[in-house]
Amino acid sequence: MLRKCLAVTALAILAAHPARAASDTFDLDATHTYPSFEINHLGFSVMRGTFNSTTGTLSYDQQSHAGSVKATIDVASISTGFAKRDEHLRSKDFFNVEKFPTAAFSADNFTLQADKPVTVAGSLTLLGVTKPVSLNVQATQCGKRMGQDYVCGAIVSTTIKRSEWGMNTYVPYIGDEVKIQVEVEAIKKP
Repeated sequence: MLRKCLAVTALAILAAHPARAASDTFDLDATHTYPSFEINHLGFSVMRGTFNSTTGTLSYDQQSHAGSVKATIDVASISTGFAKRDEHLRSKDFFNVEKFPTAAFSADNFTLQADKPVTVAGSLTLLGVTKPVSLNVQATQCGKRMGQDYVCGAIVSTTIKRSEWGMNTYVPYIGDEVKIQVEVEAIKKP
């Protein structure tokens, strides 16, 4: 009788506390993920650019809204709309793509909220230097995109000082502070 009572109690506890859903794995959608930046140009204007090649994975539990992410940017894919400037940005003066072909971001643990932005702590590796960064993340939505792939999206932003990663060329004439924004879509793996 005692065993039956314990079994019924255990079943009642399990029913009252549903099992936590497992995290799903998503691939960043390179055709819908747009890292962009803006920087002060000699006090006269703001120069903007994008990186056109990004890869990465996202692990995300939609029930708890918790996850982790690893993303890699091919810095040679930089585009500012002016080929000669892009060539200079790829040089040793700035991104030094020959020696450091990628930049990377990772966050081992974050929790999102659908109705308001959250801060996600992670690390950014640029020019071989890894430093902590905080990202502002606004989750947009998860769902079927055009009735096909299951996708989660977000808008990510932060501001860094490029000199902290050793990118000092022309500071302070060309701004040290770089505003970064990334529109992200990630496709759930089957």
